[in-house]
Amino acid sequence: MNYNPILIVAGEPNSVFLEIFFKSLNKNNFKNPLILIVSKKLLLDQMKVLGFKFKINLVNKNYLYLNKLNNKKINVIDVNYSYKKPFENISSKSNNYITDCFDVALKILGKNKYTSLINGPISKKTFLKGKFLGITEYLAKKTKKKNVAMLIYNKKLSVSPITTHLPLKDVNKNITKTKIKNQIKLIANFYKKRLKKKISIAITGLNPHCESNYKSSEEDRIIKPAINNLIKRKYKVSGPFAADTIFMKEQLKKYDVIVGMYHDQVLTPSKTLFGFDAINITLGLPFIRISPDHGPNTSMLGKNSSNPKSLIKALKFLDK
Repeated sequence: MNYNPILIVAGEPNSVFLEIFFKSLNKNNFKNPLILIVSKKLLLDQMKVLGFKFKINLVNKNYLYLNKLNNKKINVIDVNYSYKKPFENISSKSNNYITDCFDVALKILGKNKYTSLINGPISKKTFLKGKFLGITEYLAKKTKKKNVAMLIYNKKLSVSPITTHLPLKDVNKNITKTKIKNQIKLIANFYKKRLKKKISIAITGLNPHCESNYKSSEEDRIIKPAINNLIKRKYKVSGPFAADTIFMKEQLKKYDVIVGMYHDQVLTPSKTLFGFDAINITLGLPFIRISPDHGPNTSMLGKNSSNPKSLIKALKFLDK
């Protein structure tokens, strides 16, 4: 068996992530060792409140590969975090802790090319503070990669937005031919190398029905020329399609991935179709990075009622 550890940054400490992590372990056996980067004290405190019982194996981050690990216990790299109660309100108090967790993971990933990363949710408002649109962009900056893409992966149908967590008023200013072409290449290469599959991609327009009442629309100036260029380069792409019809059943059978111009244009129908049966993969990093397709979910904090499906999907995708 290949020894390919999966690093897991627990993310925002006041989220449902540890709950769904415990539930994932309860229902599944994973071949590759899981290494959780988290406050050991927080892990034990939340475990007690939620009623789970797991043994802990404390791992030294500097000697990770001296001994082969397994999943008989939860492998933990301990990162210091101070708090009063196991579940608190999200605040900037956890920012340094989350940064430290990511820094530990990135240092290990920089030395071990067969290691992959899963991260729990973070609060964009308190952790990113407007400096980055999301963790996709945060990790791109940390790893000095400019060309990255968000892929919401589902075996039946994946989606990918050209722009991510932008206000709608800024979307049209951030769509370019180069960005569309680079994103399609990242997606096609990922499927070819990782999944051994040549895929068919549909690309949406920006405007309703791909129409506009002015002479120079984004479809005519940007999207159609990018598609034509990709077709010439032998990529199997089609479009632009109106976003209100591309997700209809007869259309879905034709495509593996739908690429949209903005976040909710493709994520809303994807979640309507599949719920949390999807994972968020960042393409273009030096390593495979996945996060469950949900946020901190503070309304369900400590209630032991969150669905672990997306995290289980992420773990199984990497556990090969």
